[in-house]
Amino acid sequence: MDTNIKQAQLKKIYHSFLILLVIIIYGTLGYYFLEEDFTFFDSIYMTAITISTTGFLEVKELSTLGRIHTIIIIFTGIITIGYIGGRSVQFLIENEIFRSRKMNSKLDRLSNHYVVCGFGRMGKYICEGLKESKVDFVVIEKDEQKIDGLISNDYTYLIGDATLDETLIKAGIKRAKGLVSVIKSDAENVFTVLSAKQANPNIYIISRAVEENTESKLLRAGANRVVKPYEIGGSRMVQLLLKPGVQDFIDGIIRNKNIEINLEEIKIGHNSELIGKSLRDSQIRKDANVIIVAFVRKNGELIYNPSADEIIKEGDNLIAIGENENLRKLEKICNI
Repeated sequence: MDTNIKQAQLKKIYHSFLILLVIIIYGTLGYYFLEEDFTFFDSIYMTAITISTTGFLEVKELSTLGRIHTIIIIFTGIITIGYIGGRSVQFLIENEIFRSRKMNSKLDRLSNHYVVCGFGRMGKYICEGLKESKVDFVVIEKDEQKIDGLISNDYTYLIGDATLDETLIKAGIKRAKGLVSVIKSDAENVFTVLSAKQANPNIYIISRAVEENTESKLLRAGANRVVKPYEIGGSRMVQLLLKPGVQDFIDGIIRNKNIEINLEEIKIGHNSELIGKSLRDSQIRKDANVIIVAFVRKNGELIYNPSADEIIKEGDNLIAIGENENLRKLEKICNI
């Protein structure tokens, strides 16, 4: 729904409530002045039961003028309340239809995006991280009670079962770059990974596993990485216990909070001027002022702390650490 149309409809509903308020004031004052024995409370009560047409007995017998006054209140009140109800229902229906169309339009335009399956506690953290990184993503969640949270965060979402092929296809799985499955059930995660990999064999998939024996099933289903929260949580607590300073530094880099440097993975594009050059000849340190921590080759080989003679190849991923501005410079150099 266009913002101007939405505001116009809300304005009409607001004006209708003002008219209803005027009718209530008119009715109350009318009873108070037309009927000699009516107190102010009696007048309000009569106005309320008249407008609502509840059919309760009158406080006292009305005069002829009082009955005419009552007829006027009944007709004006019913018309106004009916108008408010109709406008409100129309607004809700049109707003829902517009939201659905807008969401479908967003889904159709998504490409090279990420799919988050599950909007539980872990799913929320994942979405916050993706939003902070300013990348496109869509959330698949089958619990309709979580819609308000998705809407309030302005996430692109799809209500449905992530284990079903049609749901994943609607979420643009064939055009997606990656998928993360954090559904409550390990079995559902396995089915989701399997369906996603069949729909898009090239997609990068990360899945959560709660039970120990689920990891191997997820890997066979097509997951590239499996995360076990209890294992990672326990390991992190040990690091915080034994090496708190190191862990704080790593957390600061990963979360990009209270620290000016970041850790990035930057891919060497097919037109990059760095292809075929050694790390020494590339002048990366001089031109971008970043440190290359590791190379990740196309075949998955990890070269930690590469020597100055290491040759940069097309498709390599450079793991670099440096200030955000300098990392952006390196991205440009790698993708010219």
